[in-house]
Amino acid sequence: MGALLEVRDLTVSYRTNEGPVPALRGVDLTVEAGEVLGVAGESGCGKSTLASTVLRLQPKDATVGGEVLVNGSDVLTLGWGDLRALRWAEASIVFQGALHSLNPVRRIRDQIAEPILVHDPGTSDDEVERRVGELLEQVGLPRARSRAYPHQLSGGQRQRVMIAMALACRPKLVVADEPTTALDVMVQAQILDLLGGLVRDLDLGMVLISHDLSVLSEVCDRVVVMYAGRVVELGAAAEVFDDPLHPYAQALTGAFPRIGDPRARYAPAGLAGDPPDLRTLPDGCSFAPRCPKAVDACRTAEPPLVTPPGAAPGRRAACIRAGEPA
Repeated sequence: MGALLEVRDLTVSYRTNEGPVPALRGVDLTVEAGEVLGVAGESGCGKSTLASTVLRLQPKDATVGGEVLVNGSDVLTLGWGDLRALRWAEASIVFQGALHSLNPVRRIRDQIAEPILVHDPGTSDDEVERRVGELLEQVGLPRARSRAYPHQLSGGQRQRVMIAMALACRPKLVVADEPTTALDVMVQAQILDLLGGLVRDLDLGMVLISHDLSVLSEVCDRVVVMYAGRVVELGAAAEVFDDPLHPYAQALTGAFPRIGDPRARYAPAGLAGDPPDLRTLPDGCSFAPRCPKAVDACRTAEPPLVTPPGAAPGRRAACIRAGEPA
């Protein structure tokens, strides 16, 4: 059986008055059942564009190329009826910012019930009530919260409701786009524990998007690091966090202090400069203008994503100096 999700040479660009702006540039990745794949990177690297494109939710001004296979079906070429049947039932998404994603004038019960009734309109009221209650309990909320409005819930409770909605039609693939944004540290940990438990219990495949590599290393099996719309590193989560190969991944891990690490007594390392303007990408490696290891060869050709000499199987990096000490 193939992977739940296969993304092949995915490109996305947006039309602007100044011409097309590339958001994704040849992204390849896979997700298996029972696996959590983390996607990390700064704002503007393409993480949310990737999340929306998996379910073909990108804006109308986007031009998309490549393939996005969910259970073998290419989402990008499906007709409207087949795409509607796939969303929620085979693949679903947890958006960042639950307060903005939930309808403020509808009760929680009705919002969780909506995808159930869309995919199975003959479901009785009693069955809907039972299913909504089960979903709330599954995400750690009492059934009674189904009668609440979004503003009556805390941030963590609203995020749990979003997760319950994503599970409403028993999909096998869930995309979680920064599900812990704006939550305090304790609630973040609870939500991440919840997501990890659901993957184990339901044998889901999950794409978990975050800017924080330390968060992803705790929850994910593998991690993809993105920069300027490209994958620049891929590997087992613990390996990428503990021993990053790409200078950008090294900078990301260095930005977060580690409890128990003597080096954490000092200020986290910073990364000079800003991400490139995607309208005018530099020649060669897009990270070269910020990279402390850049040499002349880095500015002539963009390096492919390959397994560097001596790296573990399954690890890849897009850097001619991958693996050199930070």
